[in-house]
Amino acid sequence: GPDELQFVPNDAALVAYADVHQIMTSDLRQKLRTLLVMKEDGQQEFQNQTGIDIESDIDRVVFAVSPSHDTTTRPGSVIVLARGRFDQVKIEALMREHGATVEAYKDARVIVAPEKQGPTVSLSFLEPGLAAIGTTNLIHSAVDLKAGGSNITTNDDVMRFIRDIDSGNAWAVGRFDVLASQTNFPAQVSEKLAAIQWFSASAQIDSGIRGIVRAETRDEEAGNALRDVVRGVMALVKLQVSSQPRLNTVVQSLELGGTGKTVTLGFEVPGNVFEALAAPRKSQQSPAPLNH
Repeated sequence: GPDELQFVPNDAALVAYADVHQIMTSDLRQKLRTLLVMKEDGQQEFQNQTGIDIESDIDRVVFAVSPSHDTTTRPGSVIVLARGRFDQVKIEALMREHGATVEAYKDARVIVAPEKQGPTVSLSFLEPGLAAIGTTNLIHSAVDLKAGGSNITTNDDVMRFIRDIDSGNAWAVGRFDVLASQTNFPAQVSEKLAAIQWFSASAQIDSGIRGIVRAETRDEEAGNALRDVVRGVMALVKLQVSSQPRLNTVVQSLELGGTGKTVTLGFEVPGNVFEALAAPRKSQQSPAPLNH
């Protein structure tokens, strides 16, 4: 996995990675920008608050969620480790203009955003070109891990999944049962999902999207049952989209696999599928002809 994993706590329930530069410059991304009127208010707001332009400043990110042991702070703490090119002085000054304060934690400067509802958010530069943004307790933890200690790379369960999927330009690994317990699912849904313990997903985003999703259940019986459920859903979806050739291409690409307690589902979404989905929206957005 990427070097940034050394700053992720050992107990993280979700770890995800994205090659932001590759994805932002991909054929699919460029195509979507021309096909759809994409509102990027959140991205612009983030730039206004921090001075960081996601498209041009960031090369890759690692995202992690650490489970909460306090029911009042669900779904837990988060950290984003962004590798790229950052003007630290400018970013700190801009955040201070928006009410942030600067604190010293060990050998690091931690920029603490103004308090709002929910956990306090901070930013710190762990090393040149590496920004850590997230809840303050995980920023402190990342600073601690600079000196060594038990990080996610010492968690054998998580790393065996990462080693299997660290090939696409976006992937995620998570402890499904822990994340589900931190989410307010309806009781009936929680009961059906209880058999899934781990999940992983990997995708290669270029002219289209190719990927695989994997689930690991508590035992072989649960794995067989989950495969049966997925097989039934696939049959239903195939029936629903049989009259739509481009969507049918995606459905036909679905490949169910796995043995024992492992269930996998491969998929491929060609770029022309997004063209088909965008066409109705573009026609709705086109101005009506003038009557003479």
